[in-house]
Amino acid sequence: MGTQPPFNFLGLPAASCDPDRSRAVILPVPYERTTSYAGGTARGPEAIIEASRYVELYDEELESEPYHAGVHTAAPLDLTGLDAPGSMARIEQEVHGYLERDKWICMLGGEHTITTGGVRAALKRYPSLTVVQLDAHADLRDEYEGTPWSHACVMRRVHDLCPAVAIGIRALSREEAEFARSHEKHILYAHQMDADWPERALEGISGDVYLTFDLDFLDPTLMPSTGTPEPGGGTYGPTLRFLRGLAGRARVVAMDMVELMPLRGLHAPNFSAARLLYKIMGYCLAASSKT
Repeated sequence: MGTQPPFNFLGLPAASCDPDRSRAVILPVPYERTTSYAGGTARGPEAIIEASRYVELYDEELESEPYHAGVHTAAPLDLTGLDAPGSMARIEQEVHGYLERDKWICMLGGEHTITTGGVRAALKRYPSLTVVQLDAHADLRDEYEGTPWSHACVMRRVHDLCPAVAIGIRALSREEAEFARSHEKHILYAHQMDADWPERALEGISGDVYLTFDLDFLDPTLMPSTGTPEPGGGTYGPTLRFLRGLAGRARVVAMDMVELMPLRGLHAPNFSAARLLYKIMGYCLAASSKT
C-alpha cells in the first residue's frame, strides 16, 4: 500500500487531499471539558484517523471509491486558553469558513458539546437547517454540573437555534422527558426501533441537514469505547440503511462524529468509527453529485 501520511484520514496521497480541490474536509476537534463518567474523548479524533488508514477505499455498496472526490484532513483545532463560549465561537468560525467554500465537512470530536459551534456555522449558510441526532442520550438538560455548556446540554442549545430530530434515545432525566413532550420534540426512542425503524425515522426529514452522530448511539457490543455506554442501541446494518436513506432524501451539508473514548488494546471500535464515517461520506458525496 506504500507509505501513508501519519495524520491524514484514510492515509491518502497528497494528490487526493489537496485543501483547495478536495470536496470533503475532516476537522479534528479534540475538545474535552465536561465528561461526566469516563474521560478520554480528546483522543478520539486521532484514534479514528489512525484506524482509517486501514479502511479499504473501494465501497462495494456504492461500487465506487468515494475518496476520489478529495478528502482534506485539517490540523486539529487549537482551542487552548478559550472558555466554552469562546471555543464554540472558534469552532463556528472554522466550520463556516469551509462551508463558504462549498466543502462537505465532518468534525471529529471530542465531546458532544462541539456540535453547538458546528450547527451555528451551518445555520449561517443554510438558514432552514434541521439537525438529525443519533445518540443514546437526549442531551436536553438546560444545565448540568454547573454549566450550560456540558455535553449533556448540547441538544438544548441546539433547540434554541433550529429544529432537531433525535433517534436512538434510551437515557434521559424526567425533566428532559417533560421538556421534550412540552416542546413536541421529535424523538424515536430506542425501544421503538423495530425492523422498519430506518424508514419511519426518515419521515418528515428533508432539505438541509446537519448530522450529529454520537457513537454511543450504537449498542455497546459494537461500540464499547464511549464514556457512557448504554445497552440497547443501534446496530450496524440498519444504521447504514437509515444513513443512506437520509443522504438520498435530504442534503447533509455538514456533520460531526463525537464521543469516541479509545480503549487501550481495543482497536475494533476505532476502526468501526472510521469505516462508518467513510460510508457516510460516500453516501453524502454520491448524493450531492446527482444534484
